[in-house]
Amino acid sequence: MRIDVFTIFPDLVEDYCRGSILGRARERGILDLRVRDLRGGASDPRRSVDDAPFGGGAGMVLMPEPLFAMAEAVDAREGLPRPLLLLSPGGRRFDQSVARDLAASDGFSLLCGRYEGVDQRVADHLVDGELSVGDVVLAGGELPALVVVEAVTRLVPGALGNETSIDEESFLTGLLEYPQYTRPAVFREWAVPEVLRSGDHGSVARWRRVQALRRTLERRPDLVASRGGLTPEEVALLAQAGEMQLLAEHGYDTGLGNGPADPKDAPHAPH
Repeated sequence: MRIDVFTIFPDLVEDYCRGSILGRARERGILDLRVRDLRGGASDPRRSVDDAPFGGGAGMVLMPEPLFAMAEAVDAREGLPRPLLLLSPGGRRFDQSVARDLAASDGFSLLCGRYEGVDQRVADHLVDGELSVGDVVLAGGELPALVVVEAVTRLVPGALGNETSIDEESFLTGLLEYPQYTRPAVFREWAVPEVLRSGDHGSVARWRRVQALRRTLERRPDLVASRGGLTPEEVALLAQAGEMQLLAEHGYDTGLGNGPADPKDAPHAPH
């Protein structure tokens, strides 16, 4: 997997990507991360990359010339992995499904905005799309780029030491992950659930499934709605675990165990 990151602060990206999962993936040749300094595309002695916006206003805007020049130079010299994606508040929301799509590709590139953003001609004519990591305002695209790089890299085969951990992560099946515990079995009078110490793998799997369903229904009902609601089997599983009140609060008929009692009562995804 090759990922190119274009930024005016290459050290911010490089420093983080030398450690942990990303660092090991680079050492093993699983991740080919190339961090590009956008100032390399500047044509003046001061290596300028930004200027005041036309029409006035606060802040500075990244100019098109150095951004086009840098991307085109890389493309001519060694090929530029496409798509080239701009990290932008107005972009497509980055989530686990997007991460999986990118992980299935041979590579891609990321362009980090800064200041008040980039010249619109960059968005219109240089990049292939835009990504947003959330409805928050940041100083630049470096942190979002790191989110994308890490989320995608850990899905690439060989990047993680334990590949089975990917199969049980949050969002993979549209649910949050179940709670995790480790030693000691009792800490300050708080005990690890007995089922996790039972050695009964079937019971453990069932408990984890119930916890994932319960946690998602409580904290992120929008995720449940986006997957079409709970299945009859999931409703029955929660009912058997004594979660009748939770089911009723979210419009599920625990008597029938087959989904919301009325379609209008079902949880809806946010618009």
